[in-house]
Amino acid sequence: MKVRIGSRDSRLAVIQSEMVIKAIEKYNEKHGLKGDDAVETELITMKTTGDRILDRTLDKVGGKGLFVKELDKALLDGRADLTVHSLKDVPMEVSEDLPLLAFSKREDPRDVLILPEGEEVLNLNLPIGCSSQRRTVQIKKLYPAARVEPVRGNLQTRLKKLDDGEYSALILAYAGIKRLGLEHRVSRIFDIDEMIPAACQGILAVQGRKNFDPFFLADFNDKDARDAALAERSFVRALDGGCSSPVAAYAVTSGDRITITGFYVNDEGETFEKRISGRREDGEKLGAMLAEDMKGDADGR
Repeated sequence: MKVRIGSRDSRLAVIQSEMVIKAIEKYNEKHGLKGDDAVETELITMKTTGDRILDRTLDKVGGKGLFVKELDKALLDGRADLTVHSLKDVPMEVSEDLPLLAFSKREDPRDVLILPEGEEVLNLNLPIGCSSQRRTVQIKKLYPAARVEPVRGNLQTRLKKLDDGEYSALILAYAGIKRLGLEHRVSRIFDIDEMIPAACQGILAVQGRKNFDPFFLADFNDKDARDAALAERSFVRALDGGCSSPVAAYAVTSGDRITITGFYVNDEGETFEKRISGRREDGEKLGAMLAEDMKGDADGR
């Protein structure tokens, strides 16, 4: 059988899709499948609306769902059988016709500070480049004197803007930096307690049409990542928070237990952080409970 995999055309997106392709190749090797018996793959790349609109921040043009719209269409019209996404970019509400079918093992979920090439000290005379409200709120606690301005484009484009002197630093997801082999550019890794990650940061999601059986991804699909992701997405969904909202969630599984840390900013700019633990099987319920509890704190209840 042949499986067509849809991807954004950025270098990082292609690398992430190739991780899925390698998992399929491992499935073939593990089961001794060759020739017509093997699962064959074809990578189909495309630009999304989110890749084209670079003069406005995502919250002004429809949120990170703009990175998946064209890929969803490719699934629905049969041009692709599966699509690969950074799960943090996938809207919290997913169509029943296009379910999430597999979740990768989580890469390091933390955020990092990147300075211009050759620099060792943050220059507060220039802005920090960051388009995430979640990161911006938390950066200002860590660097009160810093100015933060949006920066758009793929990761290589952002790094070029940084090295050309437009920004003093960038705040980016460590997962993408590692997948691109750019760890040497990292100046500081923020602890989870310093900067709570976006929900599902570091996890890849494979999406497909309803009733499509991704049996060849059995070893790729990671239960820990899946359970953490569903709990984190439940928290954000219960707060009516989209991918660009100043909301963060991070879940950790251990045996049959799960602990979820939530971060929330209300309309007045007040920040709230709280944690909840319980049975792993109740992860989604716990995420929603934590959100409701924090909304109560924000409302003064």
